[in-house]
Amino acid sequence: MHIEVTRSGGFAGLVRRALVDTDGLADAEEWHRLAEAALADGAGPSQADSSVRDGFRYEIAVDGSPGVEVGEQDLTPAQRDLTARALAEGTRL
Repeated sequence: MHIEVTRSGGFAGLVRRALVDTDGLADAEEWHRLAEAALADGAGPSQADSSVRDGFRYEIAVDGSPGVEVGEQDLTPAQRDLTARALAEGTRL
């Protein structure tokens, strides 16, 4: 499974992307569980409805799927865990 997380926005408007390839990882099942839960939780309110000045927006895609986009304030626990782990442990793109 390929999990891609993109974080954009913030004060500086920087974009940070990371990719996690779960093939061969010892904790692959945990990654799969988090990814499935994050996608099942769906997207947050539209950007116009939930924009926070200088807030981050996250895009989560799995295996090239369109994925979901959500504002930082609207992240579910699974989405928050997945995005934090992917950005910390994944390969930067």
